[in-house]
Amino acid sequence: MSDIWLSTLKTATPQDGYDLAIKLSRMAVKLTQPSAEVRQKLREDYANNADSLTAVSSVVAIHFQTVAAANDHWK
Repeated sequence: MSDIWLSTLKTATPQDGYDLAIKLSRMAVKLTQPSAEVRQKLREDYANNADSLTAVSSVVAIHFQTVAAANDHWK
């Protein structure tokens, strides 16, 4: 990926931080599987799998921890 899409982890609010955590997760998938066609084809598999959905929640939570730490949201 040549263009910079992430210039900072700083966010104005915890909600913005959570939204950024979701974007980080989505971008990781996009960069790992650059084919939109393949991602769309696989979506039905994970969208209907409880284990996959739980794993997504875990990944977002890890990203949110990172963003929250960068913004001192824990204080």
